[in-house]
Parts: sequence; structure tokens; C-alpha cells
Amino acid sequence: VAALPGEAKYAGCAACHGPNGGGGIGHQLAGRDADYIVGRLTAYRANETVGAQSALMWGQAAALSDDDIQDLAAYVTGF
Repeated sequence: VAALPGEAKYAGCAACHGPNGGGGIGHQLAGRDADYIVGRLTAYRANETVGAQSALMWGQAAALSDDDIQDLAAYVTGF
């Protein structure tokens, strides 16, 4: 089975959000829909504050393209 494009991109997310999106330092992502993930990553990329840990996410999201965000959303919704 071929890996989803977002799987490799998620490797950097797993340290805080857990390997299956269960959370840890970062919020739980498992169970969230694609619109939520896209909205949050887009907001973080724009340096918007959407929670207490926004500053941590700004740097993570800064280099993500629109395609990267879509790929990550598709991957995360599979948890």
C-alpha cells in the first residue's frame, strides 16, 4: 500500500501530536475533520493566534504550501 503524501509530512507533527494524532504536548488531532485541520494550519501559517500554543505552530506551518496542508489534512483524517 502506497503511503499517503501527508504521511511523510506528518513525521514532524508526531513529536507533539502523537504518532496516531492522539495528542501529547499538542492537542489531539484524531477525530478532527479536514476543514478543521486546513483552517488551523492556514491560520498558523498566517501567524494568527488560535490557541495557547500558537507560537509553537507558526514556525511549523510557515513552510507549508497549500498542497502540503491538504495532504496533511487528508492524512490526519485517516486516524
